[in-house]
Amino acid sequence: MNAESDERRAGAAGPAETGETVETTETAETEAGTTETAETAETGERPLGSRAPEFIKARRTLHMSWQVGVFIVGLAVVVGGVIMLPLPGPGWLVIFGGMAIWATEFVWAQLVLRWTKLKVTEAAQKALDPRVRRRNIILTTIGLVIIGVLLGIYLWKFGFVMPWRIDQ
Repeated sequence: MNAESDERRAGAAGPAETGETVETTETAETEAGTTETAETAETGERPLGSRAPEFIKARRTLHMSWQVGVFIVGLAVVVGGVIMLPLPGPGWLVIFGGMAIWATEFVWAQLVLRWTKLKVTEAAQKALDPRVRRRNIILTTIGLVIIGVLLGIYLWKFGFVMPWRIDQ
């Protein structure tokens, strides 16, 4: 489907066989035989691309069938998460689970998950900032006081009346 997830290195000659030199600062060889950039190696992230077993990646029709299956399963999970958004259930958690399923095979989903992880980490770091925490506590306290005052005014004006009549 895409060039990154459809890599086949079975017949390709490596740099040592062709006499080319490879700088170790730019690429590193992983256990699966794929190369990753120094940036990916430093951050500890996996290289982009398919995580299908090698015997599946070696056969084009089997790999395409694998990708279609992964897409359908991921789509079912994401649709279930979208349905759970207005209904009771962990909608966003299920949607991100479907994205994680897609990320096992598709580069675009891997990039979306990396971006999401980055934004969540930034938000967590920002929330831990003492000034931001103090501001949030002050705003929450002010909001609760306003709600309490409005509720008190409502009860003083109308009293505590249940919206249904049990005696009928």
